[in-house]
Amino acid sequence: MEVSSKTPAVVTGGASGLGEATARALAAKGAKVAIFDMNEEKGEAVAKDIGGIFCKVNVTSDEDVDAGFAKAREAHGQERILVNCAGIGNAIKTASRDKQSGEIKHFPLSAFDFVIQVNLIGTFRCIAKSAAGMMTLDPLTEEGNRGAIVNTASVAAEDGQMGQAAYSASKGGVVGMTLPIARDLMKEGIRVNTILPGIFETPLMNAAPPQVKEALAASVPFPKRLGLPGEYAKLAMCMIETGYFNGEDVRLDGAIRMAPR
Repeated sequence: MEVSSKTPAVVTGGASGLGEATARALAAKGAKVAIFDMNEEKGEAVAKDIGGIFCKVNVTSDEDVDAGFAKAREAHGQERILVNCAGIGNAIKTASRDKQSGEIKHFPLSAFDFVIQVNLIGTFRCIAKSAAGMMTLDPLTEEGNRGAIVNTASVAAEDGQMGQAAYSASKGGVVGMTLPIARDLMKEGIRVNTILPGIFETPLMNAAPPQVKEALAASVPFPKRLGLPGEYAKLAMCMIETGYFNGEDVRLDGAIRMAPR
């Protein structure tokens, strides 16, 4: 797909980190970008900077997502590109014993459910609603290309660490549904791919102490550093622009394989 000034796009989680970098990369090619995010201040600032619009959207809410797409389509038209970067995480063991009291506790199921609702069901909610909209569009090429969707999973989908049961399950679900969704949409000319990032320079990571970041960077085989959001954006753009890229789950991780802890 050729990205140009006639290309409407939606990026969830676009106010910061991987989503912001992708929104900026799309805008640099001329795309009209709508940012879906919960952070109104940052989202508005990024949207203004790239000439896009901001939509305050909680991806766990049907009403919010419907309203976001309605606002984006009223401003830019039906999107042909959707990039899903909205996500959360936590670190809680399935069951654990308090070192001092010996009290045994299990993973709060409400906390597990919340991660699944945001990362997995929220991603699918946006895919399903966006794909339905894309199906109303005329194809761009003789092959029938209508649109492209890029999702964000994580290397934790394949080698999750201790405490990442909910996060790994949610991201593993995103990986697992990529090919079936691509097959569901193949006759409509809508491609679907997923990126599995490793350890990246994001706002959450930047809040960690320098020694923690240095240790994480040293654990990457090569290059020995954290990934850059712009590198994620480059891969997302490759998936969007390369017509034969479909139904794939691609690690972007400097060859890291996560240790148990």
